[in-house]
Amino acid sequence: MAINKFRINEIIVLLYRLSLAFVFYFIARLLFYFYNADLLNVDSAGQFLLLSFYALAFDSAAILYMSLLFIFLSIIPVFVNTKPKYQTLLFFVYFIPNLIAYATNFIDLIYYRFVLSRTSIAVFDSLEHEENKLKLLMNFSIKYWLVFVLFVLCTSLWIFLYLKVKVKQVEKVESRKQYLYSSIIIFIITFFAVIVGIRGGVTKKNRPINTVDANRYTKRPEHGDIVLNTPFSVLRTFGKTSYKEVKYMDPAKVDSYVSSVKHYDVNKPISPNIVLFIIESFSREYIGSFNEGTTIPNFKSYTPFVDSLAQHSLIFPNAFANGYKSIHGVSSIIAGIPSFKDAFTSSPYPNQKIESLVSALNSKGYDTSFFHGAVNGSMGFLGFGNILGYDHYYGMSEYDNDDDFDGTWGIWDEPFFQFMKETLNKKKGPFFATMFSVSSHEPFALPEGYEGKFPEGNQLIHMTIGYTDYALKRFFEESSKEPWFKNTIFIITADHTSQIDYAMYREVANRTAVPILFYTPDERLKGVDMSLAQQIDIYPTILDLIGYDKPFRSWGRSLLNDTVATPFTINYGSNEYTYQEGNYIVRFNGREVTGFYDIKDKGLRVNLINRKTKEMEEIEMRCKAFLQDYFDRIINRRLDK
Repeated sequence: MAINKFRINEIIVLLYRLSLAFVFYFIARLLFYFYNADLLNVDSAGQFLLLSFYALAFDSAAILYMSLLFIFLSIIPVFVNTKPKYQTLLFFVYFIPNLIAYATNFIDLIYYRFVLSRTSIAVFDSLEHEENKLKLLMNFSIKYWLVFVLFVLCTSLWIFLYLKVKVKQVEKVESRKQYLYSSIIIFIITFFAVIVGIRGGVTKKNRPINTVDANRYTKRPEHGDIVLNTPFSVLRTFGKTSYKEVKYMDPAKVDSYVSSVKHYDVNKPISPNIVLFIIESFSREYIGSFNEGTTIPNFKSYTPFVDSLAQHSLIFPNAFANGYKSIHGVSSIIAGIPSFKDAFTSSPYPNQKIESLVSALNSKGYDTSFFHGAVNGSMGFLGFGNILGYDHYYGMSEYDNDDDFDGTWGIWDEPFFQFMKETLNKKKGPFFATMFSVSSHEPFALPEGYEGKFPEGNQLIHMTIGYTDYALKRFFEESSKEPWFKNTIFIITADHTSQIDYAMYREVANRTAVPILFYTPDERLKGVDMSLAQQIDIYPTILDLIGYDKPFRSWGRSLLNDTVATPFTINYGSNEYTYQEGNYIVRFNGREVTGFYDIKDKGLRVNLINRKTKEMEEIEMRCKAFLQDYFDRIINRRLDK
């Protein structure tokens, strides 16, 4: 039976309207590349077009998801499809969900530089505990007004082109039976076409495509973020958790590769005070003392105080964060629990007994405090701190002076650091104080009267790094006058990295490079250690330093005395794990190893996977064993042993 001619016209218009979405997704991808070209490393226009071709499967899935109701209403076997009022209904059913999804692509024009991966549903973890969501959105729209304008322009053009082609209105259907049969055939064909499109094509027989598949055809990990679109990334992670048990090997074999329980007996038990600074976005590349061995042309440091302190400290210039967000950093540093695809603190599993730096120090009679100058509860730190067992939480409420509010996040670093100093003065000790700073963060503002005091640099964050460095200087100057200062171990690190200025730090494996610094006033910890280090090593190192005399759960190692654990780092980005150890870097997507690279090849340019050696095989097994033990302990609630 021939398809009714009126239905043919409707189908042609339907295909035209859907094709517009593909065109504008391509435009969004062009803009995404334009804004982030220095991080995406595309060699030619041809390569970009090839990546855009691979992206069609991911665009199809996102567009069809958002257009399901529109497609259904466009082909449903009724006789009113072509009437003006019905077409107006279709207009809104088409654009409301599609434009909401499309807008997320524009968020990643900017946000990608901060998290170095396409936005997923996990980004809302960062906002869950924020009370000023609307203000943050307004600040983003004002500061990055051009992105908002580009979205409005694309939206306007999309609507204009949509309205240019209209369905011919049908006044009378000659054969209702032919119309109905045609509609049924069209409905069946469309149904199967949509299923195929959402699943990612006819070749995906076992499962729908997911974000990991974006790297299937790419030679560079970061190219997967070009292939992906943000709506797809959000949709595919909605309502899902990456916390699932994996089994790469027999559980008995895991222990031969992973040392997840530590016990150090080198140092005699002591009870010094401990002050840990987790500095917001304090990337290694901003700090001169951590770049003395590099060959970066015209390198400029923005941290004169930390550079001077480093001359009297033990520093680790080859250290890396285990995640890309603040909520990742806290669990990694304090509890030695890294976060990968999703934040551990936002998973179903943080509400369990967790052995951590806090619980260990509490057991030794320490007074434990968490300082964060933001609104109490921001970032979920208060809740997670309670799970870990901090005795005290000091936030904006305890500071109790809104005159020092920065207008966005919290109290400026300089006065809040002094508030911590005054609070510590009242404690008898020994105490453990964690300070999470706020000022070196978007929107990168300075307190009134500090404009022009710090070098502007080439990135917006550089001035605020200078300000926080100054706040650290003022803290140390004032604290050095207090009796508790001489009996204190100070640690400085970062929660994650931020804006990148130098090419060396744009290389994939260097994008999580952070500082780790240990300082004691008697300078018993001093020097430069170039071995691999990571955030999860801080917890066991502190316990080693104080001579903690019990076994404790830790995937990290003491950076001072560990003779058992092999130095390594692990984090997650561009849909894959990056594992560094020995002479190699491994990229692993959770199912299979996608690449081996020389440890010096931080840009992951030359894949050595076809030249696998015994050392590579061992490193692969340790990477898999780590992940198997990691998910097993978290899911089966064995984080207390």
